[in-house]
Amino acid sequence: MRYGILLLGIFFHWVMTFGQRSLIPVDFSEVVIEDSFWSPRLDKISSATLPACIEQTEEKTGRIRNFEKAASGTGQHEGIYYDDSDVYKALEAIAYSLRHHPDPVLQQKADAWIAKIAAAQQEDGYINTYYTLGGLEGRWQDMEKHEAYCAGHLIEAGVAYYQATGKDQLLEVARKMADHMDRTFRVAGQHWVPGHQEIELALVKLYRVTGNEKYLTLAQWFLDQRGHGYGKGKIWDEWKDPGYCQDAVPVKEAKEITGHAVRAMYMYTGAADIASLMGDASYLQAMQTIWEDVVYRNLYITGGIGSSGSNEGFSVDYDLPNENAYCETCASVGMVFWNKRMNLLTGDAKFIDVLERSLYNGALDGLSLTGDRFFYGNPLASNGQHARRAWYGTACCPSNIARLVASVGDYIYAFDQHDILINLFIGSRTIVPLEDGKVAIRQSGNYPWDGEIHLTVDPQQPQDFVIKMRVPGWLRNETTPGGLYHFVDTVEENIEILINGDNAGYKIEDGYLQLARTWNPGDKVVLKLPMPVRKIAARSEVVADAGRIALQKGPLVYTFEGIDNGGSVFDCYLPANLLIKSEFHPELLGGVNVLTLDGKSISGNEAGDGIDIRSKTLTAIPYFAWNNRGPGEMQVWMPTRIGALKIETAQ
Repeated sequence: MRYGILLLGIFFHWVMTFGQRSLIPVDFSEVVIEDSFWSPRLDKISSATLPACIEQTEEKTGRIRNFEKAASGTGQHEGIYYDDSDVYKALEAIAYSLRHHPDPVLQQKADAWIAKIAAAQQEDGYINTYYTLGGLEGRWQDMEKHEAYCAGHLIEAGVAYYQATGKDQLLEVARKMADHMDRTFRVAGQHWVPGHQEIELALVKLYRVTGNEKYLTLAQWFLDQRGHGYGKGKIWDEWKDPGYCQDAVPVKEAKEITGHAVRAMYMYTGAADIASLMGDASYLQAMQTIWEDVVYRNLYITGGIGSSGSNEGFSVDYDLPNENAYCETCASVGMVFWNKRMNLLTGDAKFIDVLERSLYNGALDGLSLTGDRFFYGNPLASNGQHARRAWYGTACCPSNIARLVASVGDYIYAFDQHDILINLFIGSRTIVPLEDGKVAIRQSGNYPWDGEIHLTVDPQQPQDFVIKMRVPGWLRNETTPGGLYHFVDTVEENIEILINGDNAGYKIEDGYLQLARTWNPGDKVVLKLPMPVRKIAARSEVVADAGRIALQKGPLVYTFEGIDNGGSVFDCYLPANLLIKSEFHPELLGGVNVLTLDGKSISGNEAGDGIDIRSKTLTAIPYFAWNNRGPGEMQVWMPTRIGALKIETAQ
């Protein structure tokens, strides 16, 4: 079976069927990245990250061997019951990478894996090596065993590989598994609650590429199952904590974030999709309410979420410790997924503001500059005990950050019949199919180091439409929506917009600078976004940040690392009226903007009866780049007074 439904056509089918006007994302497969910041990272994914994932998946662990054994019907399962998902995520990352870096050897490797996966599939469509090698005993009995989670990642990989290469063998495997699940669960009197969400958003992707509404209906069915006591297995029977996997109340009635952060993000991504495609106002209201609870009370300044390591997720409002922050890389990846959907659903740029914060800080921190070492958790302070690792026993984060970075083209552009949205400022080119004709767009600049963005607009003929360019919240004196964090000083900076060299008038609506005109082939737009260094404070309820400030320039949060500051940062504080210098250092950490400022440090005096306070020039680097020169002290939130000089203890 071949799939080839055009995205624009299926969009109008959604509108006619469900009556919901929604923005359309421009798919990664339609975007060419040409960017001084992201292109080297895409190169690194291809040259270092994917080889590391392949080596671990194929040689150092039993993940591929499990599929070989399942195909032959002999042998014991190696590893953990959810390890199949890492193979699928690696394949998804490979698919995205092949789009930017065609590589016959890499594609041959992926095709060989896919053939082994297909051979392991059961006649009824079921595929999961943990249960196949166990004789299929107990399948679909314990929701915590991640069967649906693995199936979701299989579907995402199948869709991505088809979009990148046109090959549909993995997509067919995914479709057969989805059909098996539909036959198994969506029948009268049957109930099922996946312990780890993921299947919901994946089924929507399958619907989008096949046009089969059965998959959309099944995604909604899974969401509607939650919160009714249908759960089975350890979480429900032993832990007695359905809130851990967001099963305490129906999704439509949820008002606060609970439990495991990654599970929550994946589920709410799927719920936002359903709210959009099914025109379900109750899902939309729930998503808005939950989003506000996350962003207004439970978000780190880096865009990370999930402060607690005990449940890999949320505890109580404003509990945002720094040195003990969990902040799983996968949770920040999930924030990117969810906020993209919320933007498509509402057209509000505030969701992209949060997406950008998570992408450039909390998520990107999970990948080393060399591309082959990873963070699972992403603390905001360290006494030297944190270090990236080559792999993890639970290895969700390496392949997850790989697939996010490799698919960054998915998050730059969106459109509807008459509007083109520029959401992220990443050098790239694409063609947007508006209702009145195709429009080629080319974007360039030096973001995030510089705020001057160049845009070439090239319709096939003169055409009326609106270009909407996001004005980041940090230029509107909004650190984060809801005021959890705020800029210490209000700065009035003027945005400059030129069209074909002339100053252009504009209005800002929903966070977008809107340019409505008749566009001609070759029109040039220059957007100049000021990038002052901003000082940030947290609400008083965030005890961990009391008496402290953080620094941000553009979308990047900065941190102070011991290696740049004489080995120690915990004995330093930042006095009032800071003068901060920003300078680009091309030789440092792959090329970064560095902040320097006159701070203070304290030490015991020689007499031993007091302290000495000395001036000290302090250096800050982008948060994503820390721990690339070895372990050491680090902190994002710097004290502003001596009384706040305290190494954070466990909370």
